[in-house]
Amino acid sequence: MTSSVQSSVRSSVVLRCAGRPVGCYHYRPEIDTRLSPRPYLHPLTTLQGLRVTEEMPQDHLHHLGVSVAVPDIDGVNFWGGRTFVRGRGSTELANHGTQRHDGWKLRDSDGFVEDVSWRTAQGELLSEYRTVAATELDDRAWALDFTFSLTNSSGRDLSIGSPATNGRPGAGYGGFFWRAPKEAGTPHVFTQDTDGEEPVHGRRADWLALAGNGWTLVFAGATEETRRDPWFVRSREYPGVGSALAWEGRLPVAAGEVVVRRIVTVVADGRLDRDTAAAYVRRVATA
Repeated sequence: MTSSVQSSVRSSVVLRCAGRPVGCYHYRPEIDTRLSPRPYLHPLTTLQGLRVTEEMPQDHLHHLGVSVAVPDIDGVNFWGGRTFVRGRGSTELANHGTQRHDGWKLRDSDGFVEDVSWRTAQGELLSEYRTVAATELDDRAWALDFTFSLTNSSGRDLSIGSPATNGRPGAGYGGFFWRAPKEAGTPHVFTQDTDGEEPVHGRRADWLALAGNGWTLVFAGATEETRRDPWFVRSREYPGVGSALAWEGRLPVAAGEVVVRRIVTVVADGRLDRDTAAAYVRRVATA
């Protein structure tokens, strides 16, 4: 199967790995405000061309491939969709923020460094320095290295929350998030020593794998701070994996403070076993 990754008519660039197209980055997408517009990667593919991301699926229109999405920054929704309100549940609110591409620091075929501002109608809350790079590992796999540095540029103290911190148990999502394509079967979720969604969801692990029909994604926190974040995992309802910034409590971000996270994802053809997944992680996820 050959890759069909093409540059969109929207403001986008093709991401290549060792000369082969493996993805497309939409840095100024024209999408509805209720989806919390933000730069995102889609489609991403294996080296053999199997698509491993989903864009605006019917079950969650605000899921945009691979992005950094946060449902609550001082009440502003940078995730998209409804907002979970304590005592009211999921509620449609006019509180959606926008992530705006402000320019490139560096842009090559296999990666880029980008300035992104997180904005509301009243002004900027966060300034982000984002680094994305694609690296070939072998003829079976490549790695997406994704780092984001969020600086509180609002001039006041902020905090990052989630539906869990607002009263919805188990819904501590927010941060790096990868929406995978839904298939007929449920993907296999595993870590170094566990299997299945329940024992992995909300837990800390150096790496986590999601294996579908002919592909495997292995997510690894690549710094000590990132490895302290729990994993948000869905496999039965829909296939998605994220590294949670605010699982048990709100994450305070003082004025001028910087929050940095780095996730490296191995994108492999075929279904990897545990030992092979761990071997790839040892190669790519060093602090």
